[in-house]
Amino acid sequence: MQLGIDSFAALVPDPITQAVPTPAVRLQNLIEEIVLADQVGLDAFGVGEHHRAEYLDSAPAIILAAAASRTTNIRLNSAVTVLSAADPVRVFQEFATLDLLSNGRAEIVAGRGSFIESFPLFGLKLEDYDSLFAEKLDLLLKIRDENPIRWSGKHRAALTGQGIYPRPLQEKLPIWLGVGGTPESFARAGMLGLPLMIAIIGGEPHRFRPLVDLYREAGARAGHAPESLKVGLHMLGYVANTSTEAADHFFPGYAATFTQIGKERGWPPTTRAQFEALRRPTGALVVGEPNEVADKILYVNDALGGVARLNFQMSVATLSHERLLSAIELIGTKVAPIVRKALNPA
Repeated sequence: MQLGIDSFAALVPDPITQAVPTPAVRLQNLIEEIVLADQVGLDAFGVGEHHRAEYLDSAPAIILAAAASRTTNIRLNSAVTVLSAADPVRVFQEFATLDLLSNGRAEIVAGRGSFIESFPLFGLKLEDYDSLFAEKLDLLLKIRDENPIRWSGKHRAALTGQGIYPRPLQEKLPIWLGVGGTPESFARAGMLGLPLMIAIIGGEPHRFRPLVDLYREAGARAGHAPESLKVGLHMLGYVANTSTEAADHFFPGYAATFTQIGKERGWPPTTRAQFEALRRPTGALVVGEPNEVADKILYVNDALGGVARLNFQMSVATLSHERLLSAIELIGTKVAPIVRKALNPA
């Protein structure tokens, strides 16, 4: 199993000190976090895409390109590319360029995103939510697999034999399908033979097993090899030296973030009791000391029938740069060796 980090480049007040870094400092810190993740042997780092004041990741490919010049081995991916609101031609060109700059380490995680600001921003209709995504995913996959390309659809001008350049270093640029919890999304990923990235932010991860089975069954029926049907997880998590320390560091910002989102979506305020319930061995939060976190990762891997990658999402908790660096180091030097040894005892 690969282990990595996802970041939304959050620019919000520290829940304790109320200090806010400048945008330039926050992005410089983010590059430092990616560099450290590479140095401690983590496998992947993802940067999200948002178009809101509290995030700095509206152009993730540029952030990842800056990181590419200072890293060697770590995979660099979006988390996610909001494909419904993007031009697949430009998405491919940006990540093909990133692939060249990183010597073949770029990946796209294509999804719908969890906010809707991009629709009015780019002149799109929210009622076209589903058809935009389906059409643009089809075009992105065709661009990856064909050049020059002939294609036509409803939402974009036709392509009539144009070439799309540059081409990536990797023969087939990896494209994951980022999903939430709808059966249709899991079945679509399986039919297309795409690796799956599941966002698990609440509840109990084992409840996703029927959807993961649906994904694998759909892929098998479509004739895709089992090894191509990879399952990845995007989970909220954080590691500190002790379990209490991890919880105390993570909860204030986590509660502030989800309480604010809840105001927009009709949820009640987030409580410490809810948070602690999600930290239990079968809950969705991967927050604790290294052994505790490793045990949960192994539990989730078993519950879902094998996981190819698990990325920690820590930026929702508005942690300080120093705490993020400490957690990245602990994941790479403490958690990852336990997980790797357990899954590959030889």
